[in-house]
Amino acid sequence: MTNSASVRTHTTGPRGSAARAKTAAQTGAEPATAQAAAAAPTAQAPPPAAKPRLGRFVIPLAVFAAIAIVLGIGILNSRSVGVIQSPLIGKRAPAWSLPLLDQSGRTFGSKDLAGKWYVLNFWGSWCFACKDEHQELLTLSRSTSVPIIGVDWRDEDADARNFLAALGNPYATVATDHDGRVVVDWGVYGAPESFLVNPQGVVVFKQIGPITPEIWNKEFASRLPAALADHKS
Repeated sequence: MTNSASVRTHTTGPRGSAARAKTAAQTGAEPATAQAAAAAPTAQAPPPAAKPRLGRFVIPLAVFAAIAIVLGIGILNSRSVGVIQSPLIGKRAPAWSLPLLDQSGRTFGSKDLAGKWYVLNFWGSWCFACKDEHQELLTLSRSTSVPIIGVDWRDEDADARNFLAALGNPYATVATDHDGRVVVDWGVYGAPESFLVNPQGVVVFKQIGPITPEIWNKEFASRLPAALADHKS
């Protein structure tokens, strides 16, 4: 009997469910299924998938493309591939006046060179590439008539003197730009850099890096009057 009662107590079916529902209605209690539904947490839809942020890639790519275009135009407009023209080309050279290396209290500058062809060479005793160029400048100083003016910048005077004493002095005149003021005016980024200036004071060529025999013949001598570019008699 006990087993039969136990089975009946745990048996579920339409009649048992109806009885329990009737009892719940009389007592004010909710059916078990309603209680379970109320107790269950409200289901939430998953958040929408984040859209890929393409904007953070677009701006850097656009900037890179703009820089590439500008550099490409500069190279295409240059006389030689890989050489970017100086903004000074075809314009009057910046006026300048600097102290002389070996003549204390005296200055030298663009006014002293008015009406002349000249090469303005920016160098320093600290510059390894200047040592590579120096022998060619010595050769040019002996074989041509165009004056080479040296501007020794951000250097100690004693170091500059020792440099020239050891390797020779190819310059018609050496001025010193200790604070780099003239270097900035001429748009110089490093040493050596050289400018060819005509008698009207206009910059006709700029060389970035050492002057070699090939560069001298192609870029300097070709622009100079034959009397200056030819070997001295």
